Amino acid sequence: MKKTFVFLLAACLLLVSAACSNTTPAKNEEAAPSGTETQGQAKEPESNASKSLVVYTAAAQDVMNIVIPEFEAQTGIKVEIVSAGTGELIKRIEAEKAKPLGDIEWGGTVAIISPKQELFEPYLSPNESAIIDSAKNAEGMMTRNNIIPMVLLVNKNLIGDIRIESYADLLNPKLKGKIAMNDPSKSATGLAHVQNMLSTFGVEDVNKGWDFVKDLVGNLDGKLVASSSAVPKGVADGEYAVGLTHEELASAVIRDGYPVEVVYMKEGVIISPGTVQIIKGAKNMENAKKFVDFLVSKELQTLTATKLNMRATRSDVPAPDGLKDISEIKIVNLSEASSDNQAVLDKFRDTFTSN
Repeated sequence: MKKTFVFLLAACLLLVSAACSNTTPAKNEEAAPSGTETQGQAKEPESNASKSLVVYTAAAQDVMNIVIPEFEAQTGIKVEIVSAGTGELIKRIEAEKAKPLGDIEWGGTVAIISPKQELFEPYLSPNESAIIDSAKNAEGMMTRNNIIPMVLLVNKNLIGDIRIESYADLLNPKLKGKIAMNDPSKSATGLAHVQNMLSTFGVEDVNKGWDFVKDLVGNLDGKLVASSSAVPKGVADGEYAVGLTHEELASAVIRDGYPVEVVYMKEGVIISPGTVQIIKGAKNMENAKKFVDFLVSKELQTLTATKLNMRATRSDVPAPDGLKDISEIKIVNLSEASSDNQAVLDKFRDTFTSN
């Protein structure tokens, strides 16, 4: 009996000792502090990764209605949109740079984004190799996702017998107060049109370009429109007879069935690539990269060309049906005299306020 009791006691002690040794760190090994990860420990599950993205954009609503749901469906990432003119968005990004609230700026142009490159993260999409040479991200942070010609948009029901084929036609006294133009300080489109005028009328003498701008400002009758999307809306709704906008926004109201038509200025047209860029210090950095990759994917650019008549930047996506072939448009390059954005904005402000 005693022998049996001693045997059982020894067995119990052996089991207790083994259990203790399994919960004690090995010699020369420290136990990991709570909340830290040790080698071989499972990483945070993918389900806990960020599924959010904040997009600052001047894109047209019908563009967003196709692009955003498609991106969300493919990635499971929920997008929050902040919509305004590009100029306003840049000012917001500058004000927030110590603590960014946005992840993406989408809808800017090279002319307005280039001087503000320090606000954005360097990023080259894996899809960059398919982009046409003239739209390459040579700077490292501006990905071109579509090509946008500057245009005039005319309300056919309001224009009457006034012929609109050029910028010069906008000086018709009958159009005074009936022309919609963006405030260049708040809209990349407004700035691009001023630069377009300077690069045509002022190609040999920039003062002649500013003379034309001054005459046009007089015919605006003291009115400037704050946001890019407000110009085509104002023309489509009959508030204005003609507006200075870009092809993408103009195409949107045509598709919606409004009685409007697009005019490519006889003096010449600046072709401005639309860009997308990641805001420096973006909270949802990986999701932002996915969004950039998505915008320059063949699948998305084919979809937007088909449904939205957007001109792609990829070499493997053909031009949309119904748009004037790029070879039929008189293209002008941005002149050196109009390439200094701030100088142009300052001069335009002085010209507008002095009228």
